[in-house]
Amino acid sequence: MTVTNLEIKETTEFHNGKCWGSSGPYEKIDGIIHFAVDPSIPANFGIVDLDKAALNEEGEIPFSSDFTLVTPLNQEPERILIDVTNRGRKKAFQDFNMSDTTGILGHDIDPGDGFLFKFGFGILSLGWQFDVYRKNGLLGMKAPLILENGKPVVGTNSVEIRPTAKVKDFLLADRTHKPYPSVSLSKKEASLLVRDWEDGPDTLIPSSEWSFAKDHLNTPYPSKEHVFLKSGFQPGKIYNFIYQATGAVVTGTTLLSVRDTGSWIRHSRQNPFFKKPPRYLYAYGVSQTGRLLRHFIYAGMNIDENGHQVYDGILPHVAGGRRGNFNHRFGQPSQQSATGFGHLFPFTDRNLKDPYSSKKEGLQDEQRARGGLPKLIYTNTSAEYWRGDGSLSHMDPSGCCDQSLPTNARTYMFSGTQHGAGSMEPAKANSPELLLEAYKSNIVDYRPLLRGALSNLISWVENGKNPPPSCTPSLDDGTAICRSDAISSMPSIPGQDLPNPDHLWKIRAIDLGEKTDIGIARYPVIEGKTYPCFVSALDEDGNEISGIKMPDISVPIATHTGWNLRSPKTGSPEQLISMIGISSAFPVSKAQRESTNDPRLSIKERYT
Repeated sequence: MTVTNLEIKETTEFHNGKCWGSSGPYEKIDGIIHFAVDPSIPANFGIVDLDKAALNEEGEIPFSSDFTLVTPLNQEPERILIDVTNRGRKKAFQDFNMSDTTGILGHDIDPGDGFLFKFGFGILSLGWQFDVYRKNGLLGMKAPLILENGKPVVGTNSVEIRPTAKVKDFLLADRTHKPYPSVSLSKKEASLLVRDWEDGPDTLIPSSEWSFAKDHLNTPYPSKEHVFLKSGFQPGKIYNFIYQATGAVVTGTTLLSVRDTGSWIRHSRQNPFFKKPPRYLYAYGVSQTGRLLRHFIYAGMNIDENGHQVYDGILPHVAGGRRGNFNHRFGQPSQQSATGFGHLFPFTDRNLKDPYSSKKEGLQDEQRARGGLPKLIYTNTSAEYWRGDGSLSHMDPSGCCDQSLPTNARTYMFSGTQHGAGSMEPAKANSPELLLEAYKSNIVDYRPLLRGALSNLISWVENGKNPPPSCTPSLDDGTAICRSDAISSMPSIPGQDLPNPDHLWKIRAIDLGEKTDIGIARYPVIEGKTYPCFVSALDEDGNEISGIKMPDISVPIATHTGWNLRSPKTGSPEQLISMIGISSAFPVSKAQRESTNDPRLSIKERYT
């Protein structure tokens, strides 16, 4: 068993001892799980650079993860849900219990309406991300360093910089996570590139214009953790900084943390939380961690060191067709937009031929070979389709045809929704990049559909009841169209511009260099041909006709999209903004419709 020690920091009564139906009261336990893995065991062979980490006295590699467990106080739960935290934030309570964001960035947890508790779940929120600053309730992990000749490894790293305001310097990290510092202040093996839009050409910025430095009152001070640009980083531009870094960790221990936490809960006889192991184990991940769970299956990690299956059911949400920076050297787990390992083929669970290479591969291949395939339900919103990769998760990468998922998987698109569940009062700057949207963001709260997906997954795993067929845009029935056709079919809504079809996000075949297979990239990435992208066809109001529909879409009083444009305040207003959609209300009356030249029927004309 790879869990060596459990460090409990605090045990408290949950939500003042409130009873949740037959589940009774709950308690909350915060602590750290300590692991140690043997790199010589075949189940660990796929973890990049694991053989280069320092061994302890037992010949194993130690690491640790934060956790928060919310579990029934007076009974043994039959079901455990592993909430694979998103950038350290607990998400399962917010999504399934439909709570507000209280506790997402704090120690307290808003229980919402207790949906998960009424199902009898114990919920373990797991900190797996090594570059998260472990403060303010954020959960993270301590990963082992990669060593060469006893010293931290040195190698090429690439950081994407996406300013939303003019600034002089940037931290060498995705968002505000822990950076990989430069090995020196020398510019010799470093370069700064800039492009005007997502898929645009790169321009090299002269090295005389930048330095390894941090800005202080417009004066650069040397810093191995920052890059300084004399003229300032311009909002709306996309920069790529390439440099020689140090301090890389074994990023694949993130996968081991998810695997071995589940294995310990399920199979350990020395678990202080559960005298009787739970009968069923589920995993849930959102966006970044949905992609982590896709990568988990791709790496065949649902079998532990002893050959036991870990999870019965897995629900990756809003992951689209990609994986991520979870098992290569100098990986940045939060990075999702910069082209890299997370954009590599394969995209779908089925074993298919890559049209741009000799590869023939599927997401489930390794797991199928090792055994322990779980039941899988994938859920996505319109936003994952509009950003370029959603349709790749269930279509042939050549764009020729639909591809059904294997019998152990289903996939659903939530029609007319944005990446995060909408709200009537959305907060501005609600994306991790602090972007502002040009138009009122999408208000459709799709979380009831997430509850349905989880309920169906439970019935599938525990009762053998098949969930509904997959429901997504389809080439076979004509409900899947290219984005340019969708843009041209949108009604001319007063005061609302449309995306530029030539400046959309794209997924391309990429060349990361000859060491890709051992997790070492060459930068800048060489980008090749574009994979096809399809979105849902639209009705005359601009609402999507395919996917699973909330009443907001099936009985609409507005047009709801999975795309939006950048606000002029943050630069490049012609560009698509990732993850955020639009809700554009219909005119109330015929007179209002005619006065604004709105082509959509008014509410009073539609409904009596």
